Formats: sequence, C-alpha cells, structure tokens
Amino acid sequence: MSSTTSRDTRAYRQLIAGEWVAAEGGRTFDDINPYTGQPFATIPASGAADAQRAIDAAAEAFPAWAAMGARERQALFLKAAAILERRADEIVPLMAEETGSASAFSRFQIQWAVGLLRQAAGYPYLPGGEIVQSDTPGVFAMAVRKPLGVVCGISPWNGSVALGFRSIVAPLACGNTVVLKPSEEAPVCAGILMGEVFHEAGFPPGVVNVVTHAPADIGPIADRLFDSPAVRAYNFTGSSATGARLASRAGAKLKRIALELGGYNPMLVLADADLDYSIDTAVFAAFFHQGQICMNTRKILVHRSLYDTFLERFVARAKALQAGDPSDPATKLGPLITEQAVAKVKQGIDEALARGARLLAGGTCRGRCFDPTVLVDVPADAPIHCEEVFGPVVLVEPFDDEQAAVQAANGTAYGLTASIMTADVWRGISLGGQVQAGMVNVNGPTMGGEPQIPFGGVKDSGWARFGRWAIDIFTDLNLVTVSRNKRQYPL
Repeated sequence: MSSTTSRDTRAYRQLIAGEWVAAEGGRTFDDINPYTGQPFATIPASGAADAQRAIDAAAEAFPAWAAMGARERQALFLKAAAILERRADEIVPLMAEETGSASAFSRFQIQWAVGLLRQAAGYPYLPGGEIVQSDTPGVFAMAVRKPLGVVCGISPWNGSVALGFRSIVAPLACGNTVVLKPSEEAPVCAGILMGEVFHEAGFPPGVVNVVTHAPADIGPIADRLFDSPAVRAYNFTGSSATGARLASRAGAKLKRIALELGGYNPMLVLADADLDYSIDTAVFAAFFHQGQICMNTRKILVHRSLYDTFLERFVARAKALQAGDPSDPATKLGPLITEQAVAKVKQGIDEALARGARLLAGGTCRGRCFDPTVLVDVPADAPIHCEEVFGPVVLVEPFDDEQAAVQAANGTAYGLTASIMTADVWRGISLGGQVQAGMVNVNGPTMGGEPQIPFGGVKDSGWARFGRWAIDIFTDLNLVTVSRNKRQYPL
C-alpha cells in the first residue's frame, strides 16, 4: 500500500521496483495543506541512495518493457485510464488538501489525464519509422524509432495530476522506463498518485518509479538523476529559471530535456470583439486556479474604443470573486501554494505601485487567499510589466493600433500562449501569426491544452512539444540498411 492513516495525517510511501517503500533511514517530511497551513500527510524524504535505487530499477526493467508487444502495452494504458477515472471523487478532495485546487480545476485535470492515457494507448501502434530512398542500387534503408532507456520526469505542483501524468506518459508509451520526481509541494498528487494508478493497472515492476524528497534534499537527488549515465532524457515542467539550470546540466552530459516553462500571456481584445464574451474569457483566463497556471492571462490589451467599458465591467467581476476553502465545492478560487508565493505576488504588486501603477481591484489577502487583482498604468520599468507573477494578478492596457498591440504582446522574454478576441477570424489568424507564442487561441482563452495538441512555447517558455510530437523527443531515430547485392569497393 502507498499510504496508511493515523488520526489527522496519512503516511505515504514511494514506489521503487514495484514496491511501496520508505526512504532510506525512514526519514520523512510534512506535506502541508496550503489553506489550513497544517500537515495533512507525511512523505518519504529520500536521498541520493533512494534515487539510485529507482534508477537501477528502471534500467533493469527497460529491456523487457521496450520489447513488450503493442497490444499488451495498450491494454495497460487503457486500464490505467479506467482506474484514474474511477478514483476521481476520491482524488478531488486530495487535490484540495495538497495544492489548494478548487473542484472545477481538479476535475478538469483528472479528465484531461484520463484522455492523455487513452490517447497514449494508441502510441504503440503509430508508425515506428519510415523507408528512406537510397542512392546506392540494391540498398534498402529504414529509419526506425527506438526508445531511449530511462527517462526522468520532473513534475510541478500547480497542475499536479495533469502534469504529473504528462511528465511520464509519453516516455512510457514510447517504450522507456521512468523515474518520476514530483515537486516537494505536491508529492502525492504529482507523483505518488501516478505510481498508485500504474501499479494497480499492472505495469511491470521498475517500469514506473516515484521518488519523493524534502525541500532541503533536492541537491543530492538532482545530482544523482542528472549525473547517472543510465538516465538518458528529462521531461521538466516548471519555472524558466529552473529550466535553464536543468538544461545546462543535461547539456553538459549531452542528454535531452523537454522544457515546458513559464509564460507571460497576453490577450488582445480588438475593436470588433464581442465585449460580453471577451470579459467572460478574460475573467476565467486571468484568475482560474488563483493565477497559478503557466497559461493564465497576465496582460489584457484592449482597443481604446472598448477600453473604458471593458475595464469597468472586468474590475467589477474581479471584485466579485473571492478565494476560500478549496474543500468546499462552492469555492471558485483557493489559496496560493505557500507563504513564499504570497510574498512574491505582493512584491510584484508593490513594485508596480511604487512606480506609479494604479490598483483597481484586489491587492489584499487573507492568509494565503489572495484577492483577484487588476492593475493599470503599469510602467515599463516595473518587473510585473513583462515578468511572470504566479498569482491572480493581471494588467490591463489600451491600444490604438493593432501593430502596437502585437508589439506590446511580444514585449516579454516569454512566448507560451496568447489570445485574440475578434469578430473577424481571419484577421485573428493573421495577427496570431505575428505574436511570438507557441500557441495562439482566436476567440478563446490563453488557457487550454488538450492532450493531443502540440503543446509548448517559444523563447523563455521552453522548447519541445507534447501530444504525438513528444515521440520525437523520447525516441532515437536509427538507420538500418540492407544490401541486396554484393557491393563493389575501391579498396
């Protein structure tokens, strides 16, 4: 079993080589409920030795898993999807306890992950290569895709269930074995839960391993995961700063790393946009999950002809929202994840106000529950003008010229997603081609990523793509040639 319950807390174990085990020496750390500030679970506090055991288990399991037939592997993924779907009502309150996720976002994540698993079940049947024409008579050439070996998934806390599964599902479906290292802020929902689902589904021992750690112990864990020659690739979702450091470490060993990083996502509301729908979309995109999603809208650029009306109504909607207890099904917004997160959001707002910005809504919090915040007149030298603040904070600016709006949208180091609201779809597509973002949504929110799309960003928002395009990252392309005739050589 992965957990036991005693009084007010649950004691979890981690999954290594098909067994639920404690960390070496029995060390644990507390998993904190962000709303109450109290521990709700104890988690194994692993060290380098635990990480090595997981790597060894994954390496040992790799040959058999890579050789498994497509039908058998598909059946395992479909069973995992059914298990996750069956457990939805149990998982929703767990996500509220561990990550402060309100019910709507929790259920969205679960169904998204179910869809991901079902789609991945078809990966084993996708074409595994192609025939390549050779210039040499009688030579038959094939480009064949093969799994890499052991892949390390590093999952975040904010989209814990969806992104925990995304960290490892594509590598697994490609025939790799995995070591999953979840965020220390969500070791259950972003890690142990994945282990439970795959273990119950019958994945062979060692194919999926989950290693948890206390915040202070990340160094030895990361050293072992990045220095081990057995680990061939990494799948990281998190901040751009951390992603840059991990890319440097992976590059030093000539290893691959998929990066899905931060975003500073603009919404452009053109003069012909449906105002009511644009406001509805902006409220959702800016404040859903307390602004703790990489795809949340951070800046809304509104044509001046609509600006005053849009701003008045948008601010009123923001003031009507209030964060509260995420375990209450009626709650729309929950708390920020940590006190440090609250402090960073406050700092970003205070820096903007000190430089002349005006606060039209929010800016206050109760505990970790931060009120939806709207800022205007934010000067370009305020960090929040172009840098990600991971909370329910959005800037609103007017524009007169669409090209100026595009320039403002591109005035950031990030390039994850963007939104364009307009009655003229072709105009939206044309402008979308000028926005520096990996994903552009015309008449939709900046948020939204179905499992099958090529999700990913440009610039400081990372590289690589998910969906079936992840196969390119998590497999090697090998050339095999066959000579039908004896060849003539010059020596």
